[in-house]
Amino acid sequence: MDGQHSEKSQSDTTADRTSSAMSQNPRAAQRQAGTRGNPEGDAPCPASHRISSPISRSMKDLSCMKVPQDPAHRDKQAHPTTILLCKSRSSQAALMPKEHKMFMEEAYNAAICFKMLRDLNGSDPLHLKYIIKKIKGMAYRAPNLVLETIHDYLVDNPEISSRHKFRLFHVLEAVIEASNSLEEAWQKSFMQLALENMTKSTELEEVYQDAASDVLLAICRHSWRMVAQHLETEVLTGVFPHRSLLYVMGILTSNEAIFNEGEKACWEEQLAQLAVKSVQFLNTDMWSKELLLALTKPDRTHQEQPPEKAFLFIYYGLILQAEDNSTTVRTHLRTLLDTSHQWPKQREGIALTIGLAAARHLDHVWAVLEQFGRSTPIKWSLHSFCLKNAEDLQWKWASSTILLSYGQMAVRAKAHILPWVDNILSRMVFYFHYSSWDETLKQSFLSAVLMLVGAVSRNEGAHSYEFSQVSELLDCLMVLMEKEPRDTLCTPTRQQTIHIISSLCKLRPPLDLEKKSQLLSTCLHSVLALPLLDVLEKHTCLFLEPPNIQTLYNKTSSALDQLLQSFIMQSPTTDELHLLLSHLYPWLASEKAQERQRAVDRSTALLRFLSHSHSLDPKEDFRRIGQLVGMLGILCQDPDRAIQQSSVEGLGHLYQLLISQTARAAPMVNAQAPKQLSPASVDGAPVWSSGDQKTAPPTPPEMTFPKDHIFQLDSSQVIKEVMKHLTKAELTDLIWTAIEGLGSASPFRVQAAADMLLTTIREHGAKLETVANLGRAIHLQLCSVCIPQAKEKALHAITLLAQNHTPELVATFLDFSVPLDSHAFCLWRALGAEQPVSRQVLAVLLAWLQERALPPGPRDGSPQPKDKPCPRSLAAMNMLHELQFAREFKKAVQEAFPQLLLALLAQLHYTLELHLPQEPHLPQEPLLPQEPHLPREPHLPQEPHLLQEPHLPREPHLPQELHLPQEPHLPQEPHLPQEPRSALEPQPGHEAPEAMPSPHSTSLEALKSLLSTTGHWQDFAHLELQGGWKLFSTIDTYPQGVSLLARAMVQNHCKQIKAVTSQLLPNLQSKEARERKVAILILTEFLYSPTLLEVLPRQAALIVLARSLRDPSPEVRVLSLQGLGNILFHPEKESLLRRQLPPFLDGFFQNNEQVVVQVMGTVSDVLHRLGAHSAAAQSLGVAINARSFFDDAGPSVTPSPRDLQERDGIRAAAMALFGDLVAAMAGKELSSLRTQVHQSMVPLFLHLKDHCPGVVTQAKFTLYRCAVLLRWRLRHTLFCTLAWERGLSARHFLWTCLMTHSQEEFGIHLAQALSYLHSRHRHIKTWAALFIGYTICYHPQAVSQMVSSVDTNLLFSTFEDLKKDPEPSIRVFATRQLYFLQKVAARP
Repeated sequence: MDGQHSEKSQSDTTADRTSSAMSQNPRAAQRQAGTRGNPEGDAPCPASHRISSPISRSMKDLSCMKVPQDPAHRDKQAHPTTILLCKSRSSQAALMPKEHKMFMEEAYNAAICFKMLRDLNGSDPLHLKYIIKKIKGMAYRAPNLVLETIHDYLVDNPEISSRHKFRLFHVLEAVIEASNSLEEAWQKSFMQLALENMTKSTELEEVYQDAASDVLLAICRHSWRMVAQHLETEVLTGVFPHRSLLYVMGILTSNEAIFNEGEKACWEEQLAQLAVKSVQFLNTDMWSKELLLALTKPDRTHQEQPPEKAFLFIYYGLILQAEDNSTTVRTHLRTLLDTSHQWPKQREGIALTIGLAAARHLDHVWAVLEQFGRSTPIKWSLHSFCLKNAEDLQWKWASSTILLSYGQMAVRAKAHILPWVDNILSRMVFYFHYSSWDETLKQSFLSAVLMLVGAVSRNEGAHSYEFSQVSELLDCLMVLMEKEPRDTLCTPTRQQTIHIISSLCKLRPPLDLEKKSQLLSTCLHSVLALPLLDVLEKHTCLFLEPPNIQTLYNKTSSALDQLLQSFIMQSPTTDELHLLLSHLYPWLASEKAQERQRAVDRSTALLRFLSHSHSLDPKEDFRRIGQLVGMLGILCQDPDRAIQQSSVEGLGHLYQLLISQTARAAPMVNAQAPKQLSPASVDGAPVWSSGDQKTAPPTPPEMTFPKDHIFQLDSSQVIKEVMKHLTKAELTDLIWTAIEGLGSASPFRVQAAADMLLTTIREHGAKLETVANLGRAIHLQLCSVCIPQAKEKALHAITLLAQNHTPELVATFLDFSVPLDSHAFCLWRALGAEQPVSRQVLAVLLAWLQERALPPGPRDGSPQPKDKPCPRSLAAMNMLHELQFAREFKKAVQEAFPQLLLALLAQLHYTLELHLPQEPHLPQEPLLPQEPHLPREPHLPQEPHLLQEPHLPREPHLPQELHLPQEPHLPQEPHLPQEPRSALEPQPGHEAPEAMPSPHSTSLEALKSLLSTTGHWQDFAHLELQGGWKLFSTIDTYPQGVSLLARAMVQNHCKQIKAVTSQLLPNLQSKEARERKVAILILTEFLYSPTLLEVLPRQAALIVLARSLRDPSPEVRVLSLQGLGNILFHPEKESLLRRQLPPFLDGFFQNNEQVVVQVMGTVSDVLHRLGAHSAAAQSLGVAINARSFFDDAGPSVTPSPRDLQERDGIRAAAMALFGDLVAAMAGKELSSLRTQVHQSMVPLFLHLKDHCPGVVTQAKFTLYRCAVLLRWRLRHTLFCTLAWERGLSARHFLWTCLMTHSQEEFGIHLAQALSYLHSRHRHIKTWAALFIGYTICYHPQAVSQMVSSVDTNLLFSTFEDLKKDPEPSIRVFATRQLYFLQKVAARP
């Protein structure tokens, strides 16, 4: 209960002072005026009559108008009315009835007000609330009456309780605020009342003081200058100001509603002057201590800071700003920073003080912050923060204070901050990365960056600076966006971050394309990927004060729109627009409806902005919008009604934009039109956006368009209208987009995409380019067509188009078939789905191959630019290569083998004529692998069982370990190398190589694949094992390559000789010299085949060759002459050549190595020329002599390296001669020759590791020829192993083949291998040891019986030496073999 007893805490001095204050109010002046007006000197009027003129006038207003009149009108009658009211009763009785009635009403209302003021001392809360409401209502109608009554009540009741007076202060504040004006006398009286009670100590403590302070603030609304003067006087006394004074000044500083327009700046100026006068107190210890104590005093609530404390931070900052002594400034700032940083408002206040000080002491403030950042507590909190006790909390968020301080520095330093921006940004980035990450740091970082960016944006000189740290700051912002919860939207973090990014994008240097793309991706994903708004609201249902999700999302979306608009304003080009739209395309195709809706809203907003602002440069061609039209057109059929409407609107704005660009670009032909940009605010940001502007901005006066015309059409008509303004390239993009939609998982998208595709084709179906566009579009997006019906429709459409448009489709597909991907290959297969069409496709490709167009690009050896298309002739070459692997074209390729063979050989010659640079193959898998090439082939008709043969694992190097069986066992049949995937088949994670192989290498690969895929692998093997493909690399050796291929066909009894002969005869009459050259080269070799005579009789062949002697080409004439010298036409040469063999054999033993090599080559040539009439009688001698040179090292006992190098040619020539002899004797049963062949197998096997590459090549080919003669199984696998396998498993396979097919010669092979242990060649010796090791492993008993003790010791010595071999796998093998050999040697 609040009684009306006097408060014990009130002193007599206070009471006297209160009475004195009351005597200086308007009422005292009115009493004096009344006395002077009363000649009898009457006593003062009773309380019931003490009503001043404002009361009388107010009551009159209340009774007559119930609305206060003009205060100036009331002031005019103030004193006369007062005198009238203080006259005698007789004088009052003389008043007119109307005046008397007004007087009585005023007295009645004053009495009611008095009673209500007395009732404020009650305790019923509801009743008190009602009374206060009534008094405030009365104050609104008659404020002066209430003021007079409150004043009288306080005078008549000086001993009322503090609680009662507290309530009176609240009422007084409301009355003063309700008054339109306040007389000066009232101002002084109530100001004095407030000043006296502001510092009074009562049981209500600060609440009471704040109520008195609020009265003073209410007076400030009428006369703030007078109050400010009193406040300044109190502050400058030298004693630290009372809390209430700071409270008033804090409200004045923060509440702009107190001031009229322009007065706030005056107050700030006066406050700055006050700070200048207060600088002297910084050096006063007591004043400074009380200041720091007030700043660090805990707040009642840590969420809100009291006004006096907020002002004190400002006041302190202004004082430090005015201080001239930098040492003092540094000392005070460091002392302030050493206080607690635990509470957010405290951190904000410290930062504000630092920022204000930086306005004049930027260098010193920076130094203090740097020093503080390197202090031990900060380092400890950054690197190893661990909460140990409550005191540690004061440092946990110190980095947050530093961040805010940097932001305040930027705001307060204004133009001086520009040179410091990069330094500040670098520190912000540092604290962002290394501080303890939490919500506090995030908010502080955002606030600081917002302040910095805002300060820079408002500075007109910012565009003359380049800020190098912007990129790092953007990285931090992207990290911050990515850390935002993906399923909640509770804070404006996203909105603030996007606003910051928008502002940063306007600074120099401009963002590069990669950074801009990253920003767009991050911002779009953070906003567009949010859940539905209903879901977002559910996440805030437990919040005490849940945010308005709809408003928050709208603002965030608006920020995103402004970001997109900011990008396009910085670079108003169609390329920039394409970049922005390209990041929206994935969201437009999203499977989630809310994501599609947000993306289409953003697209529509951007198009609306461009349509109205005309920001795009009119010089720019409006390109690459076909995809946008396709995306929006598909969304016009979205199940979501809002998406449909927004998509149609977007297409409408796009249509207007197209018309606008056309209209604005027309005047640019003759004159440069002024560039019109959208209206912008001071900082360059657009003043309107689709997110928060209800009405569209007005169209600039220079450009007016028909309104609502396009928006009145339905979606299909809008699409057609837009398509009328698209170029052919854009229409192609539209078709690509439609076909891409066919691969969507949403049924509506598939249907809409099909409709879009049909609409486009229907509108432009009569044009020839429609077939090409459709083919390209299906190629680009065929992989995304996941609905079988849609894919079948696309491929079937190609098949149907091929019936009447095969040449057009082939030409079109050639354009994107180099390099070839799996989807393009599906289109080619679709072309050949019908057998007649497949033949026609090959015919068209051969026709394109005949075009022989020069490739574009430089001819100086530099790589061909990627953006230039390959000539269709070379593309046809590539496709002829690839289609050989397609089952749809398998039969057609078989039928066209002769034509393809001759065409490919001619193409090879053509590429050599061009002298094109031969590009090396890519390290990744090429279109057709060079090694191994043949395993790619399908089933071979000659040996259909080969595909069922086991697989030989590949090992590119020697194995790291050799696992020997614990018990010996016979080896299993080795496997055939697994057929690798065709480059035409889809490769997981593998796309077509970026760099293209050279035309020459493609032509050569096509020739190889032709042989392998059509069953001519034996012919392929002949060239591969001899290295014959190298002959096709130069124009000089090209004839040898063709002859070698034709010779292989003859020796292998190729079934296509007759067909090829029939095809090459017309080519002998061709206009192209290269085709005649190829034909004559093949014909001269075919003369050695008996099959030739079935097609071309002997006499006809003579006529053909004789005619070719008159060919314009000298090469053709020379080749024809050589053909006429064939033994076919001169049977007498047979005996002559045979008689020359014995002298040639004697020439093998000449001392001149070159002579020996030439003699051996001559013998090989004689054997070739004899052909079917081979010298069987001399075969044994030739074989014995040739085999004796397999290990030839010359006549010297200890040959020098030069001797060894010179004798390599002899060994290679001897192996080649032996192979030619074996091939010549094929099909003839000569037991003696077979014995020589068996005895040559081990030397040939071991020479596969010869140091001379030429010897290795001849060893491979001769070994293969011997295997053919001996009729080994798995000849195809043997060829693959010899051609490409390099590992230990390959040697194991060869050893297995040898030991399996030559069991009778086991002892001979073992003895030969033992003899090679004495070889001077380390590799041969090593592989001889491996050979013996395999033999010991698998045939230990036989070895133990045949090997002598001397041989055993030699083996031990050899394996001991191999234990020191540099190759780890050999050392391991030798170690295990030693152990195994010991066990074998220990057997009885």
